[in-house]
This record gives sequence, structure tokens and C-alpha cells, in this order.
Amino acid sequence: MTQKILVYIDHFQGNAIPASWEAVGAAKTIAGSLDASVTAVVIGQGVEALANEAITYGADGGMVADHAELAEFRPEPYADTLSKIAADADVLLFPTSGRTRELAAMVAVDLDTGISPDVIALEVEADAVLATRPIYAGKLLSKVITRERRPQIMTLRSRAFPKPEPDASLSGDITTAEVELQQINTN
Repeated sequence: MTQKILVYIDHFQGNAIPASWEAVGAAKTIAGSLDASVTAVVIGQGVEALANEAITYGADGGMVADHAELAEFRPEPYADTLSKIAADADVLLFPTSGRTRELAAMVAVDLDTGISPDVIALEVEADAVLATRPIYAGKLLSKVITRERRPQIMTLRSRAFPKPEPDASLSGDITTAEVELQQINTN
């Protein structure tokens, strides 16, 4: 059975943060061992170009959630949208940033799964991803694996994984996710 790896592409004002491409590269590294496809997920408004750019960095395809209400990052609608997209994923990777730490935690709560933050290495053990992360201010390394819940959610430390070289000859399909935003009471 082919597994599904999603990589959230973090961006600001239409430009992806470089760690997003590192996350795509890390996903591709483990995809072969898991017999998995890698899909880049981009949320925002007018962001299809970022999904296409993710394919040049190695994603097999892209998924875009495009809506005017998603033009600026707001944790609640982003988490709601991503939780719906990731509900059937096996692995969900995030580059680590202030936005993604919050977003990953909210998605983990929505999907009733755990999260491995600040991961510096990935390995595949059987049908799951083994994540290595520093603990105790980096004095020790902890290896964490989640077998019971899906998706396995991880934030990847910036510069811990190599950034792949873009290859314009790579191609993949871009799909559009249906966006149904919940009304948020601001009173």
C-alpha cells in the first residue's frame, strides 16, 4: 500500500521559506523506503506557483488551498484547512518556524495525534518514521516513533536537512483542495 507524505510549504508574501525545500528533500529521502508519494501543500491566496516550485524541488505533486480569507496567515483557518487535507495522510512534515510550530500543534490536536518537534534526522523503521530530536538543551538525542496514530506529524529543524537543487524538468500534478472555512467569533 502506497503511503502518503504531505509537506507543508511555509511562505511569507508569496515567497517560500528555504526550510520548506529542505522539508521536501527530507520527505523524498524517506519516501522510497515507505513506498510513498510526496505532496507539497500550499495554503493562501494565489499560491499555485509555490506548488509548482515545490515540484522542482522534488515533490511528486502539489495541493493548493486557495481562498481570499487565507491570504494572510491566521492559525485557526490554516489549521482547519490543513487538518481536512491531512486527515488521510501517513506523515505530515513542517519546516520549523514560529508559524509552523503553532500550526503543527493545532493540526495535531484536530487529528488526535502526536507531534515530534525540532527533528534533526529521519529514518524508516518498518512502516513508520523514526524521528531524532534533541532534548535537554541539546545535551541528549531522543528517537521517537509513532505507530498508533496517523498522521505522524513532525517539524524539521532548519538547516538540519540538505536543500535539494531545483530541477525545472520535474513535473507533477497540482490539485485544488476544497476550502470550507468555519466562522470565527471575534467578539
